[in-house]
Amino acid sequence: MTFDIKGILDGKRLAISRALSIIENQRAEIDALTDALHGHLGHAFRIGVTGPPGAGKSSLLDNLIEVWRQTGKTIGIISVDPTSPFSGGAILGDRVRMMRHYKDNGVFIRSMATRGSLGGLSVRAQDAADVYDAAGIDMIVFETVGVGQVELDVAKAADTTIVVIVPESGDEVQAMKAGLMEIADIFVINKADRAGADKAFREVRGMVDLRLKQADWKPPVLKTSAIKHEGIDELADQIERHREYLEQNDLLIRKFQDRFRMKIRDIIADRLSSDFWTQERKNLLDTTLNRPIEAIPSPVRLAQTLFKIK
Repeated sequence: MTFDIKGILDGKRLAISRALSIIENQRAEIDALTDALHGHLGHAFRIGVTGPPGAGKSSLLDNLIEVWRQTGKTIGIISVDPTSPFSGGAILGDRVRMMRHYKDNGVFIRSMATRGSLGGLSVRAQDAADVYDAAGIDMIVFETVGVGQVELDVAKAADTTIVVIVPESGDEVQAMKAGLMEIADIFVINKADRAGADKAFREVRGMVDLRLKQADWKPPVLKTSAIKHEGIDELADQIERHREYLEQNDLLIRKFQDRFRMKIRDIIADRLSSDFWTQERKNLLDTTLNRPIEAIPSPVRLAQTLFKIK
């Protein structure tokens, strides 16, 4: 498979789709593709949407897409699904929920498998976002699996991070004190037509007040109902307000620099790991682990032995 850089820059769907397949399948063309895209980045605004399973993130996004399209914005969605235990591919549930937008030429939706990425965001999701960016897409959204752990990689990948919870998420609200609370730029209490929404709203807003008394940006806490399409316009407005805040304080360029720095580190780590694990080293590790437990050296000593192999 080869990529069509001109087709990507012209926003051609087939060219974009082929480039995303190269990235997701980690084909040999990735380096050449990402290098070709580099000079065409910086147009799109990147948004991360995370939260516990069942919070209605996909339904919320479905409504946001509608609002953005009414203003003429183009959207690229990267739905990071749990890897299928059978095929190793993405489960694709989010594609089903947003199916009504598939005939819209201004909306691109791609499901990607986590493939073991513990942070919930696929290792290659940022490369996929670069394809969207180079294609001139206005809004890029990462939707994570929301498995409950601290998804710091979402905040690193996005300009604005949205944390979505539901009124019943009592345990998750408490967990945010040590986790998601630290990365959110906007909090959303979705399914706010359910009992307990006001209580969850007060709890989250109280934690925001305690944590961010000195902050220039105070994360708003919103109540939405994706089913009733309530609060969606306000959410879109708050995303735009946060973007303006970042631009006014020169924080967008800092986020770009942080992403660039992280990408360099990832590339170097991948190359070093690939070069290190020669067949000889793999064989030695396997042979050592097949010994009786008492005969296996400590991890430190075994690593030292592996490093000595030329």
